[in-house]
Amino acid sequence: MSDLLHLAVRESQRAELRDFRENVLFRPLLRKNLASHRQTWLPLVLVLLAIAAVAYADHRVVVPSLIYLYILPLTISAVFLRKEINYGLVVACILFHYFDSPRQIPLGLRIFHDVSALVCFTFVVYVIQRYVEQQESLLKTVEHQRDDLLKDVELAGEVQRLFLPSGKPSIAGLEIAGMMHPARGVGGDYYDYFPTDSHTTQVVIADVSGKGVPAALLMSATAAALRLGANHDRDMLAQVARLNTEIAAVSDPERYVTLLVAEIDTHERVIRYVNCGHNPALLFRARTGELTRLNASCLPIGLSTEEICELTSEEDLTSGDVLVLYTDGVTEAENRLGEEFGMERLSEIVRLGSSLSAEDLMTDIYNAAADFCGDNLNDDVTILVVKCDFDGSSIVNS
Repeated sequence: MSDLLHLAVRESQRAELRDFRENVLFRPLLRKNLASHRQTWLPLVLVLLAIAAVAYADHRVVVPSLIYLYILPLTISAVFLRKEINYGLVVACILFHYFDSPRQIPLGLRIFHDVSALVCFTFVVYVIQRYVEQQESLLKTVEHQRDDLLKDVELAGEVQRLFLPSGKPSIAGLEIAGMMHPARGVGGDYYDYFPTDSHTTQVVIADVSGKGVPAALLMSATAAALRLGANHDRDMLAQVARLNTEIAAVSDPERYVTLLVAEIDTHERVIRYVNCGHNPALLFRARTGELTRLNASCLPIGLSTEEICELTSEEDLTSGDVLVLYTDGVTEAENRLGEEFGMERLSEIVRLGSSLSAEDLMTDIYNAAADFCGDNLNDDVTILVVKCDFDGSSIVNS
């Protein structure tokens, strides 16, 4: 036990000595942008060794003079060391050469050579220092702009989240859970759910082409238009047609929106939906254990103002049925081998988790996709799960 204690004390003393050397002896000699780096002694040691090597060669070689070889260590010094240290080394190099010069050379010529070398060394060190300072200033400007951009993206992400549902819904007969995980702080995915009357609920999921801020801006416009359309028109086809016209008017042909809008009538126990080029939603049948795909019936929003969508035939619902809506960030998540998560894996998770709550099933889907690709989800991921509970046999979110 005492041996371990002595070993720990020695290691602590070594660490303190190392910190003393770096913080007190070497760090004040370096430029400010290098003072926080490890191995602060290395630049100074390199410079001193290079000066010593040149001084030795200058001493051994009488003719010609090797004084201008000092420019090599002084260049390294100008890059790494502080300004006052650099000019001190310039003077030191001149003195080394002066006192080591052969005495048979006339004093006036020796002084001329040393003064001209002093002017040359000082000029080179000054130019290099100015260049390094300009690069440091440019780097600081870029870092400041980057920090401002990150703050703007963070603010945009907060604004984007305002368009998403907040809190847990209280919709009789339905248990709903949703999430959106943007790949770049902001993204082009969107989901929503809201009652349109006393027994009808509308659920929406959308995916804007692309990623980042451009996709997020178009997503915000889509979310606002959908909300306004739902408040003024109960007809899903009319909502989609109006949204298609508005998105096509404000976006270029390369920007479009895949959209799935579904209405769940808890009184008639049916679901009606319009799928505009979006990934097929999965409807799990509790009675039979089958999965039904709600496939696309028309082109994505914004591609053509002349596109006419049709309402897909309604599907009957029973208690225990589960509706899973998602974006391609789930099924197209890739692992290190380039394999996609795919519909089969997603379908299996839905089957196995059909008895879970909507929140737990949503979490299982996300975790499975994240684990599959090693937590390297490189696309926006959005999942919306709706579980039917018409008989009140399970707990409804409040």
